[in-house]
Amino acid sequence: MADSEHDSTERTEDPTQKRLDEAVKRGDVVKSQEVNTWFVMAAATLALMAFSESAGSGLATTFRGLIANAHSLKLDGGGLRYLAEKIGIEVVAAIAIPFLLLVIASIGGNLIQHRLVWSVEALQPKLSKISPLAGLKRLFSKQALANFLKGLVKLVLVGAVLTMLLWPERKRLEVMIGMDIAALLPFSKMLSLKLLGAVVAIMAIIAAIDYLFQYRQWYERQKMSLRELKEEFKETEGDPKIKAKIRQLRHERMKKRMMAAVPSATVVITNPTHFAVALRYEKDMAAPICVAKGQDAVALRIREVAEQHDVPVVENPLLARMLHANVEIDQEIPPEHYKAVAEVISYVMRLNRAMAH
Repeated sequence: MADSEHDSTERTEDPTQKRLDEAVKRGDVVKSQEVNTWFVMAAATLALMAFSESAGSGLATTFRGLIANAHSLKLDGGGLRYLAEKIGIEVVAAIAIPFLLLVIASIGGNLIQHRLVWSVEALQPKLSKISPLAGLKRLFSKQALANFLKGLVKLVLVGAVLTMLLWPERKRLEVMIGMDIAALLPFSKMLSLKLLGAVVAIMAIIAAIDYLFQYRQWYERQKMSLRELKEEFKETEGDPKIKAKIRQLRHERMKKRMMAAVPSATVVITNPTHFAVALRYEKDMAAPICVAKGQDAVALRIREVAEQHDVPVVENPLLARMLHANVEIDQEIPPEHYKAVAEVISYVMRLNRAMAH
């Protein structure tokens, strides 16, 4: 436990993309409730502006007809059920589009903050959720303090703006109780839109600040210690010791393969001990091929193997260095070295013919 706490205090390194992706998979995402609230309030304001008149007139027509024909309505058994169904359908039809708009806004408020995540980890029971000590820590945490200050700021700002908007209307508000319903509804709509517009504007600023704060808190939670970075590097890139061992084995296998190919070489060009390049050439080849190359100890070993198998060794320091730098194993020599290599191979062939006679 102490090691875990000590390790968490040393999380000073920026999280890797893998760490951030794993957090999202766990359901640990950036989420600002203020952004959700702003989307819902903006949608409610839009719904009030666009649909309040049509929805109100539709419901008014329905209820006006009910009142006008109240004396002829049958309220016994099936009649009452029919009346309830009709009223219910009319109400649902009137509020369906505004309600759908609010649902879309609620979902959009989440999707704009993070992609859709399916995770059951948040639903798993945890002792920290029912622990009194953990509850006290959350109650007096930085997040709780930020939420308290945020609520206080919202209350002060919204209250101040609403007061500024309502104060000039105070005299009209006093006589609203005696106003005719036909004049009251337009005034109520105008005042509601004015108040909602101001609240939406204030909430937009609060939501933006809160999102940045929540993102910073989330990013800080994902930070890693040096030990975690090393462990993740081992998981993704492999243990450096193992990789070094693999490189060593590959080098040894390549060296063995090179040495096995030296006896088939036509000539070995040296410098005289620092570099050695073994070339093989046959009449049907377009150009000589490098079958082995190396420097220092490897060059010395190539020379020894060549001498053991009577492969001619020619000292040409400049050509040996150039071939070692520009030719890879099992590749043809570059065209710019054709002339120099051809002279060496011609010399070897003349030497072989002379020895044969």
